[in-house]
Amino acid sequence: MTGITEATARRVASRDGTEIAYWTTGDGPPLVLVHGAVADHTRWRPLLPCLEPHATVHAMDRRGRGASGDGPAYSLAREFEDVAAVVDAVAEASGSAVDLYAHSFGGLCAFGGAALTASLGRLVLYEGWPPVEPGAHRLPPGLGERLEALLAAGDHDAVVETMFREFVLMPAAEVAALRAQPSWPARVAAAPALVRELRANAEAALDPGQAARITVPTLLLTGSDSGDPFAADTRAVAAALPDARVVVMEGQQHVADILAPEVVAGHLLAFLR
Repeated sequence: MTGITEATARRVASRDGTEIAYWTTGDGPPLVLVHGAVADHTRWRPLLPCLEPHATVHAMDRRGRGASGDGPAYSLAREFEDVAAVVDAVAEASGSAVDLYAHSFGGLCAFGGAALTASLGRLVLYEGWPPVEPGAHRLPPGLGERLEALLAAGDHDAVVETMFREFVLMPAAEVAALRAQPSWPARVAAAPALVRELRANAEAALDPGQAARITVPTLLLTGSDSGDPFAADTRAVAAALPDARVVVMEGQQHVADILAPEVVAGHLLAFLR
C-alpha cells in the first residue's frame, strides 16, 4: 500500500518551540492535511491513494499526537501557529504556494492557521470552522466530566466512542465502520488530548477580522446527512470569507473522506486544480 508506510517524516518548530511532525508522500503540487480531534496522521490512509498521484501530500500530526511534541499549556492559538508553521516550511521547501485540507476540529485549527500565513494557494475545510455563535459547540451537560472519568479509568476506547456518539451525533453504523479502520488504535491513543480540545472548541467563535484575512479561494465541504455541529454554520462561514463556496455531498456524513474517499477526493482535486 502506498502512503503512510512509505512516508518521509519531517519536523518543524512552531512559534512556541514545539516540534510538529509531518509525513510526506505522493507527487505533485504541495498539499498539507490537518486531522481532527480523535486522530493522528494515520487517519488519512483511505484518502491518500486518491491524492498521491496528483499532489505531494504532507500529513501533519497536531501537537500532542503521533510524533509531534506538546507544550506546557494548551490553547487554540498554538494550534493555529502549528498549522502556519507547517505550511510555511512546505512552501519554503517546495518554492510554491501550498494547498491546505483539514477535517473537523482540524478545520478549526486550519482556519486560524490560514489567517497567519501568506503561503497558501487554496483552502478546503470539511465540517471544521469556527462556530458563528459563541458557545454553540459547548459540550452537552456532564459529557466533559464523563469523558474525564473514562480517561482517569484508563478506558480510552470508550472516550472515543462516547465522543463520536454524543458530541458528533454519529450513527452507530458509522461508528462501527470507523472501528473497522486501521486508524482506530491511533484514535484511541489520541484520547488524552481530546477533552482539552473539546473544551477549547466550546470557547471558539467566528471572528470576522480573522475570516477577512483568509483571502485565498476556499471550499467548505459538508455531508447532507451529517449531524456534526460544525455543519450548521456552513453558509454563514462562507459568507464571512472573501472567496468561498460550499459543496454539500449528498448521502454523506461526517467522515466521508474515510468511508467514501473517492467522493471527497473528487471534490477536493477538482477545486484545487
